[in-house]
Amino acid sequence: MNALQLLFNAVTIVFIAATMFAAGLGATLPALRAVFANVLLLVLVLVANLVAIPLLGWAVAALFGLPAAASIALLLMASSPGGPFGAKVGMMQDGDVVAGAAIQVLLAAIGSITIGPTVNVLLQVTNMGRGVALDVSTLMLTVAVLQLVPFAVGLIVRHYAPSTALSWHPMAGRTSNVTFLIVLAGMLVGNWRDIVALIGSRSLLAGFVFSALAFALGTALAVGPSERRTTMGAIAAVRNVGPALAAVGLGFGNDPAILGALAAVLLSGLAAAVPLAAVLSRRRAPPPHGDP
Repeated sequence: MNALQLLFNAVTIVFIAATMFAAGLGATLPALRAVFANVLLLVLVLVANLVAIPLLGWAVAALFGLPAAASIALLLMASSPGGPFGAKVGMMQDGDVVAGAAIQVLLAAIGSITIGPTVNVLLQVTNMGRGVALDVSTLMLTVAVLQLVPFAVGLIVRHYAPSTALSWHPMAGRTSNVTFLIVLAGMLVGNWRDIVALIGSRSLLAGFVFSALAFALGTALAVGPSERRTTMGAIAAVRNVGPALAAVGLGFGNDPAILGALAAVLLSGLAAAVPLAAVLSRRRAPPPHGDP
């Protein structure tokens, strides 16, 4: 692994940890308990992310007539909920950050278990079928270390030292923002050949449409104020690339065509979700001082 790849991996880790730490600093235990006590919200989110959106990925792949590699990449992403980018998109739209972070970590933990069986069923239905066996314990450890622990640390600081949490929160947010832009730039630079190779194909458009529809579906299958529902939409739209990459390595021998399609699906999905978040943020911005 070259130095640039090591640097990119390190920045990605900092981005994930900083995003979840900032979310924890902004959370409170009563607010968190309220999220997990909302049984209807939890049920709808689980149905959306573990059932409806994998089926949506299958439908989009069939609708666009994607080649095998792109179809497998889309199915893998659709079956892998709880991406940390989703929590970031929830922050960008001024949504319900506490609910978004809590639900995202929950989905990442559950998704590390369900991605294998879900993908296997979809591959068998579509006749693309090699079995995918994943190391669930490793995936769950990754979720715990990179997402759950930073969130829990931030939550503890907020509970026991609220003034410290409030003073640290802006810096954690800025770190998340800067590393988010670096990670996006690194993904574009590192995968530009794969993305250029897919220009003119339907794979990029399929990824964009899938993300936009997943955003709408996640928003529709949620309850509460609009900030919470659209945050659930952001969580649904941006999937967890880590388990998907593991599945490509274990089930498909790191097939370059699938890896390239996976990067394209992720980036085209962010191209749909990030502008949606920006529009929502502008709509929620307070009016200028003095305006009615």
